[in-house]
Amino acid sequence: MKIQGLHHITLVTADAQKNVDFYVKVLGLRFIKKTVNFDDPTAYHLYYGDAKGTPGSAVTFFEWPNAQKGRPGIGGTHHFALTVADEDGLLKWKRRLTDLDINVLGPYDRKYFKSIYFSDPDGTIVEIATKGPGMTVDEAAVALGTTHQTVPEDLQRANRDEETIATVTWPEPVPVITDDMALKFGMHHISAFSSDIERTHDFFHGLLGMRLVKKTDNYDYEGMPHWYWGVDDGQPGTLITYFGHKPGPGRYVQMGAGQTHHFALAVQDEDEQEQWREVLMQAGYRVSPIMNRDYFRSIYTNDPDGHIVELATVGPGFDVDEPLAELGTSLQLPDWLEPHREQIERGLTPLQVPEWSIAR
Repeated sequence: MKIQGLHHITLVTADAQKNVDFYVKVLGLRFIKKTVNFDDPTAYHLYYGDAKGTPGSAVTFFEWPNAQKGRPGIGGTHHFALTVADEDGLLKWKRRLTDLDINVLGPYDRKYFKSIYFSDPDGTIVEIATKGPGMTVDEAAVALGTTHQTVPEDLQRANRDEETIATVTWPEPVPVITDDMALKFGMHHISAFSSDIERTHDFFHGLLGMRLVKKTDNYDYEGMPHWYWGVDDGQPGTLITYFGHKPGPGRYVQMGAGQTHHFALAVQDEDEQEQWREVLMQAGYRVSPIMNRDYFRSIYTNDPDGHIVELATVGPGFDVDEPLAELGTSLQLPDWLEPHREQIERGLTPLQVPEWSIAR
């Protein structure tokens, strides 16, 4: 039994077409599946990812038409990060996005990676982070997460020269997404909020067995804990991080457009899921039965603050109902919804999906 890394994140969008245009046309992700929310077949469930929809690359959305904008907080996610190869690719992204009139913050040096931040049309905070230098830049691999790592003074928000940072970008326009900047490595990490970081540690490390690979503080808010859990040496694509956030009025998540519904960690198969169910139930956590999501099998539980956490199998994959070359080209429904296809399609707004290619 081992958590293998991130599997996917599922967020809420109020407008499926704007969502598709942004994630395919602007960010160059592949549209890998058009289906419906299996628990609410009146609404789209849209999937994006790499060329094959590899676990860890998938970013998915439930469409809640005209949903009010949500608000991040305890029990929710602050942002998710996609991975780019290096700093040159990061600067190209900044230039491409700013030329499209998208406000970009950074690049910021987070010591373990460099990154930029921006928002999608629903207000979801999206980060693009470099693959390196990695978690071992200030601790030996065998000692990761064993000591608190102080935020370097020059990297703290209070000491950054934001005017200078704002000018740092790629010198030329980037009208197409070239292979060296493509977001083909999947997610880098997911960052959420905790009201008790030690209790969160007991969940991810003590219960789920993930390794604490970094204990540090939020680089933007002095004194706020920021802990990272991952697999092995905390490679991108395995990282879940939490900010320790003091409870108070307005500090809890308000679900709505732009917010995370749940995130999923990858496990090998249904046999492991059965074992994880037993572990979670023995620890007193709510846990669902194994559910067939066609492209993977899932169980659902909650972290100590109530955030929905899914454990999803790595297979069978997104090509079980359409060829790999045709992913996302038609509405796919589970067998039990096929008799209702005509009614379901009548209730969905048709989508125009931009053409996808590695170099865009």
